[in-house]
Amino acid sequence: MQRKLNIKLFKHKLTLQWKLAEDQRNLVQQQAQAKAQMLRYEDELTRKRQQTDHEAQRRHNVELVKMQEESSTRKEKARIATEEQIQAQQRQTEKERAEIVRETIRVKALAEAEGRAHEAKLTEEQNRRMLLDRVNGEREKWLAAINTTFSHIEGGFRTLLTDRNKLIMTVGGATALAAGVYTTREGARVTWGYINRILGQPSLIRESSIGRLPWSGTMSQMKNKISGYSTAAGSAGGKKPLENVIVHPSLQKRIEHLARATANTKTHQAPFRNMLFYGPPGTGKTMVAREIARKSGLDYAMMTGGDVAPLAAQAVTKIHQIFDWAKKSKKGLLLFIDEADAFLCERNSTYMSEAQRSALNALLFRTGDQSRDIVLVLATNRPGDLDSAITDRIDEVIEFPIPGEEERFKLLRLYLNKYLSGQDNGDKDTEPRRWSHLFKKKPREITMKEDLEDDVIREAAKKTDGFSGREIAKLLAGVQAAVYGRPDCALDSQLFREIVDYKVHEHHQRAKLAAEGIQPLPQLA
Repeated sequence: MQRKLNIKLFKHKLTLQWKLAEDQRNLVQQQAQAKAQMLRYEDELTRKRQQTDHEAQRRHNVELVKMQEESSTRKEKARIATEEQIQAQQRQTEKERAEIVRETIRVKALAEAEGRAHEAKLTEEQNRRMLLDRVNGEREKWLAAINTTFSHIEGGFRTLLTDRNKLIMTVGGATALAAGVYTTREGARVTWGYINRILGQPSLIRESSIGRLPWSGTMSQMKNKISGYSTAAGSAGGKKPLENVIVHPSLQKRIEHLARATANTKTHQAPFRNMLFYGPPGTGKTMVAREIARKSGLDYAMMTGGDVAPLAAQAVTKIHQIFDWAKKSKKGLLLFIDEADAFLCERNSTYMSEAQRSALNALLFRTGDQSRDIVLVLATNRPGDLDSAITDRIDEVIEFPIPGEEERFKLLRLYLNKYLSGQDNGDKDTEPRRWSHLFKKKPREITMKEDLEDDVIREAAKKTDGFSGREIAKLLAGVQAAVYGRPDCALDSQLFREIVDYKVHEHHQRAKLAAEGIQPLPQLA
């Protein structure tokens, strides 16, 4: 019994221990689960805190980038505003510098004009004194001759009064002498008026095709008929118009159209159209005006606007003389005024003198109506300076730009043949050129090497970007001078390239000086 009881107690004890162990194990598991749950909660809190921190940092970074962009934008705007202010100051400085240069040129021109006027006045006074001395000498000589003559006349009168036949012969001779003197004086006056009408070219005209002799027009017409030259339709003897003027094809077509229109206007006796040529110097404005006159069958006359200012009060008279003289042309006249802005500038300008305003008003008066006798062609580098009343007289406006690469290539070929190959394509109507070789020493012949091909000339055309036609002509004249300086008088590609490179460097140097506001040196051939 005791044993059974002990066994029961042992079993009960084991059962209690097992329950205690089971409870202990459950408690440990519950603690482990609570701890794991606590760890998960803490981890979740940590992740949420990190996510919140990351979001705050991201927003902070976005705001920082936005602030940096706004700061950069403000700096860029401030920089642009500063640059615009600097450019405005530079433009103002350039404008003031241009005004100073213009004022200097005007003052220099006035000083030169005053100097010439003073010199002319001194020369006139010297001539007057010499004339007075000569007149006094002549008067004394004539007084002595008169005294001697009257002494002889006194003796002759005494003889005549005593001899009736001699008296009758003397009266008849005196009557015949008076009639001869009167006839001679009137004939000389008529003859001098005719000569003055023929040879009276105004002093402002620098070049003209109008013949000075009565028979020059007839000789010119006979020569044109013999050579097959016809100026009525603008196609001279099968030649292409503007053969000596290289311009852009579109500009050439327009100029040919103007030449044909001018010729047709003359044929139908309609009013002529005035023209304005503008563009950089040396782009062919003068040559085109001469060609238009030649192709349309008109006479041409050329003057420079810079010659008007020194005339002062006489400018108005000279302007009227030009238009009166131009109406004497039987074929019609193309009047070309180069540097027209020199005296046809805006009348409100402070630099314009009263004499220049009067000259401008005189030109406006003579060009108020469309003319059937005169084609007015103005040329200028500054078309914006012309007076609005002058631009109102203009019917055709043509721009002459700097030649492009193809035009430069043709110009190089043209002047290369003219200056170095001896193939002068100048105007064949100039008789002195045709016969000058009979009276002048023949120049040395230039030998052209075989390596001077079109590729070399094309290369030179690319290098001479920005050159005008006149600069290209001067370049080839420089090449000619360099060739004449050689003992063998030969031109090869190396010498040609050297001269081209030198002239290109000289052109860029002048452009740099002009950009810096320094008066560039004149171009030498």
